[in-house]
Amino acid sequence: MKRLLLILGLLTVGATAAMGYSDHRGHNLDSLERVVAGWTPERVAKASEQQSADLVFAYYGLMNGYRNINAERSMFFGRKCYELARRWNWLGKMEEGLSAVALMHYAAGQTDSALVYYNRALAVIDRMAAGETSFTDNRPYAEDVIDDAYSAVYGAMGNTYNVMDSIPQAMEYYRRAGEIFEKHGWLESCAILWGNMGETWREQGNLREAKPCYDKCLEFAMASGDSLQISFAMLGLASYYHQCGRNSKALRYYERAYSYYSQHEDQEFRASLESLGGISGILAGHKRLWRGLAIAGALLALLLLAMLLVLRKMDRLRKEKEGADAAIEQALEEQSTPEEGESVLTERENQVLRLIAEGLTSPQIADKICLSLPTIKWYRKKLMIKLDAANTAELISKAKEKGLV
Repeated sequence: MKRLLLILGLLTVGATAAMGYSDHRGHNLDSLERVVAGWTPERVAKASEQQSADLVFAYYGLMNGYRNINAERSMFFGRKCYELARRWNWLGKMEEGLSAVALMHYAAGQTDSALVYYNRALAVIDRMAAGETSFTDNRPYAEDVIDDAYSAVYGAMGNTYNVMDSIPQAMEYYRRAGEIFEKHGWLESCAILWGNMGETWREQGNLREAKPCYDKCLEFAMASGDSLQISFAMLGLASYYHQCGRNSKALRYYERAYSYYSQHEDQEFRASLESLGGISGILAGHKRLWRGLAIAGALLALLLLAMLLVLRKMDRLRKEKEGADAAIEQALEEQSTPEEGESVLTERENQVLRLIAEGLTSPQIADKICLSLPTIKWYRKKLMIKLDAANTAELISKAKEKGLV
């Protein structure tokens, strides 16, 4: 919204400056109203051309004087200005009155009404461009006056479509205004316009379209030499890079924007809010990121520690189990050493023998009947002795002869 207001201010100043208008807020508007109040519709209808011209300028002054303090009064006098100017076919004042009323509707959020008045203003400018004469010197309007009026209305219509989220229409009117700005070398206006377009695309999430607009904004701002416009362009690019996640580059542009702002004492506070605000936002983001990484690192370390403890516990249990199996094996060997020729098999020996006959290896048998590998080897050795076998093949063969498997 900042850039929308900027461009509105820029685009509406041109037409008023061309007519020698200065800020009427310092004047006594009540006194001026008392003057125009004496002009009843009957008196206005009988007024001479010069009297009507004076009255139009009074309406014009009241319209601009109330612009920022009373929108309804500003619109009222804008319409008065237009109606009287239309009576005498004074195109310039007709256009200015219509544009002022449109702007007031825009400021009040009445965008449809604003567009109606802007389109009527364009129709008047078309008549100026077609060669109709100015009432001040009875000559055709100068090209730069016509272009200034066109660009102001085009820019304002672009803003209106922008707030209506009709982005294609907004960009079309911005493009028309930009062509006029570039034609006359109005560099500051070009910078503001391209910055406004960049802001629009960025707010729409279209960063691909936003980047070239910001680049053009900076290009025209640098060409103008206006440090304030340059700072605005820098802020736009900083915001763009921030949204892209390229915070290092965003920080550089925020710092450069602040350095240009510092050349304008009246903008110092704004610089602190926008430039330093953007910088602090990035740094706060970095702080949150590092805090998150620290928390994640701590959780990962705790997880690794827990895993190490589990592995150590498992390793200790494995060693205890192997030690127990070894003790069992030693006890079995000491207490029940088989004698050659003894053929009576225990239930466990029969189970191991059947699994050997099925082709299972000692580790597979250990897993299957939940015994340790040393214990299975001990049973295999005992079976070899009982059946007088020299190897596994002979063991299986003799077990089949005896009907054990």
